[in-house]
Amino acid sequence: MLYALGHLFAIAIGVSLGLLGSGGSVLALPVLVYIMGIPTKSAIAMTLIVVGLVSLVGAIPHWRRGNLNGRTAIVFGSATMLGAYLGARLATQPWITATFQMALFGVAMLLAAGLMIRRAAKSEPSPEAVQHEVFYQPPVCKYCWLWLMIEGIGVGGLTGLVGVGGGFAIVPTLVLLGKIPMKQAIGTSLLIIAGNSIAGLLGYWGHIELNWHLTVSFTFAAGLGTVLGGYLGQFVSARQLQKGFGYFLIAIATFVLIKNYAYYRSSQTSSAPATVINPIQARCSRTGST
Repeated sequence: MLYALGHLFAIAIGVSLGLLGSGGSVLALPVLVYIMGIPTKSAIAMTLIVVGLVSLVGAIPHWRRGNLNGRTAIVFGSATMLGAYLGARLATQPWITATFQMALFGVAMLLAAGLMIRRAAKSEPSPEAVQHEVFYQPPVCKYCWLWLMIEGIGVGGLTGLVGVGGGFAIVPTLVLLGKIPMKQAIGTSLLIIAGNSIAGLLGYWGHIELNWHLTVSFTFAAGLGTVLGGYLGQFVSARQLQKGFGYFLIAIATFVLIKNYAYYRSSQTSSAPATVINPIQARCSRTGST
């Protein structure tokens, strides 16, 4: 039952990527950890494989429609891949615990949900804005390219640490700092996420064990969901779905943080040193003598 439920969620992950261009990775990790029972560090590496392959498949239709900006993908993607590799190498260190990674993941989910809800709550753009795909207020920065690289390293580092693809941050960054249209930003973000996943996986390689059977079946189910999401995108406005999906992410993030805190408390209790009682004192206390 849990195996089937996990793969149903995998299909939902693919639908999310196909419809919104983001959101899949923030569902993959809790499904693998809490439903499929995979250790956190292994689940993060498996998440990178699943989301990376599914994002690559999802980028193909955008490439056919001319919605991939190769120059921006190389410039921004090189920074995010560097960050993803360094983040993954950092995550393999023994002092980076699974509890810390899941807590950081929960905070990242809340951030993603907040950005989605805020974006969806904005009033519908005017026809002129739609034509020019202006959904964000352009920033006032003299060195936008430098900020693009810095944010790329930060987003990539988050990917390597907790397996979050970062589409929720990559898309607005490409529009604001990369100065490319929204449609190109969505397609390009999928290609960048795929590159991040490869770099992050290389950082984990040799330090964790992977369940390849589950990884393949999970990826296949998510791939089917991506195809379904791409088809539904013709009839459903992704903008209308963002708000509901954002609140859903808040619920999942709350569950992850509560579960992680409970695990942390139990581990602290179990690791507390037991009180050593002198056997003579114990016998005296039972007999009431001194």
